[in-house]
Amino acid sequence: MKKGFCIQQKAICGQQTAVLLLTALCLLPALLFSQWLETTIPVGENPEALCWNSVDNKVYCTHRVNDSVTIIDGVTNQVITTVKAGSHPCALAYNLSNNKVYCANWLSNNVTVINGATNQIDTTIPVDDWPSILLWNPKDNKVYCANCGSFNISVIDGSTNQVDTTISTRFWPLALALNTTDNRIYCGIEAVNEVMVIDGFNQQVIARIRVGEMPFDVIWNSISNKVYSANQISNDVTIIDGATNQVIKNIRVGGSPNILVYNSTNNKVYCVGSDGLCVIDGVGNSIITVVPGISSDALIYNLINNKIYSADYWSNDVTVIDGTGDTIIMTLGVGNGPIAFTWNPVQNRIYVANKNGSSISVIRDEIPGIEERTMLDAGRLAPEIYPNPAKTVIRVRYPRSDKGSRLIQAIKIFDVSGKLIREIASPPKADRNDERIEISLKGINPGIYFLQLGTVESTLGRVERPDLWREDPTREVKKFLVVK
Repeated sequence: MKKGFCIQQKAICGQQTAVLLLTALCLLPALLFSQWLETTIPVGENPEALCWNSVDNKVYCTHRVNDSVTIIDGVTNQVITTVKAGSHPCALAYNLSNNKVYCANWLSNNVTVINGATNQIDTTIPVDDWPSILLWNPKDNKVYCANCGSFNISVIDGSTNQVDTTISTRFWPLALALNTTDNRIYCGIEAVNEVMVIDGFNQQVIARIRVGEMPFDVIWNSISNKVYSANQISNDVTIIDGATNQVIKNIRVGGSPNILVYNSTNNKVYCVGSDGLCVIDGVGNSIITVVPGISSDALIYNLINNKIYSADYWSNDVTVIDGTGDTIIMTLGVGNGPIAFTWNPVQNRIYVANKNGSSISVIRDEIPGIEERTMLDAGRLAPEIYPNPAKTVIRVRYPRSDKGSRLIQAIKIFDVSGKLIREIASPPKADRNDERIEISLKGINPGIYFLQLGTVESTLGRVERPDLWREDPTREVKKFLVVK
C-alpha cells in the first residue's frame, strides 16, 4: 500500500530455587517478544516519508521544508548524510533491482533518483504535476508515480530511469497497490470513486472497478489474492477478486476508514477509522473484531513478531497490537506528530517519522526462536549469503583465506520461530575455488529466515578436523529475507 500526500518489572525473589526458575521461564516469552524505544534520531524539519534499503541497510527520510533526504545507517542508527532533492519531497520508493531510491518532489514536478551504494544523486526525472505517490513493481522493474495535479500516473523504466508512458486516472489518484500474482497495479481515484487496474506487462488499463466514496487507501492480500479499498466517505471497505477484478463484497467498518495494512501470517486486513481498528478475515470476508481506542495516521506490519504498529499523530505515540489475538500489547510514547513508518527486518526495528518533532523514533523488537551468529577463528573470513533479500535462490559462499576455509557439510533453514523449514545434507558445490552453494527457495513463502551452516575445518579442500563437525555442527547462522 502506498498512500498519497495530496489528502492528507522487576522480579520479586522467592525463597526456593524452583520458584525462581519458574518465574524466569514465565518471563522468557515476554522478553523474546518485547519492544522498546531504542533511540531518537535528530533529523531535518518535517520528516514525512520513510523507506528502507535492503541491500545496504539504510533508512531514508524526506524533509519538505528544506527539500532534502536524510540517509541513516540501519545498523548504527547514525545519520550518514543528507542529500538535496527537489521542491517539497513527499514520497519514497526503493528499487531492489538497481539499488536506487526514488523521491517524488511535489512542487518541482520531478523524481530524484538516489544511488543506494554511493548516496549520490544519479539523476532527476521530469514527471507531471504534483507527484505524490511512488510504487516499485519488481516484476518488470517499473516505478509508478501518481501525479495528483495532472490526474495521471508516470511509468518509469527502472533500467533507464526514463518515463515510458503516462496513464490517465481522470481525477486525483489517492493510493497505489501491487498484485504480484497477476502483475497488476491498483489505483484508488477520488471523485469518480473507482479503483483503476493497470496491467503491469503492457501498462494498459484493463478495468475500472466501482467502489465506495473516496477510496483513500488500497492494499493487496497475497494469500487470497484480493484487493481492499478503504472508502473514507461511504464508511466501508470494498473487497475485490484479484483474478477477475470483480467486487466480492462491501463491508461496513464505521466512520471514515482511511488506512489499511495486511497481516500475512494470519491472513487478516486491518482498517483504521473513527470507531477503532477493524480486523477483517482474509478468507471469510467478515469482520473478526474491532479494537477500540485506536486512532491512526499510519500502520505497518512486522512479519517477524506478527505485530501491527499504529501511529497516532495527535497523541504522539505508537500502539503495538498482537497479530494473533488482535489485542493491544502496549503503547509507546514517541516524538511529536508521528506520521510514517518503515521496517528494518535485519535489526527488527520500526522507524517512526515525527513530523513536528524533527526526529525519527526507533522502536526495537527482539527476534524470537533463533539468533544470527558467526564464530570465526583468527584469520578466517565470514561466510557470505546473497542476494539478500532473495526471490528464487539464495547463494552461500565461504571466502578462502591464507589459513584455508571450512567445508559446508549440511544446511538447515529455519523460520523466525525456530521451526525447521528445510534441510540439505551434503549440498552440491557450485565452485571448486570457493565454497559456493546455490539453494532453491521454491516452496518457501516470503518472510525472515535463518540459514544454519554445518561445517568442518579444511585446508585447500582437505578435511583437517572432522571432529569439529561433531563438536559444533552449527557454527554459523545467517539471517536472510525472502521476497516474492
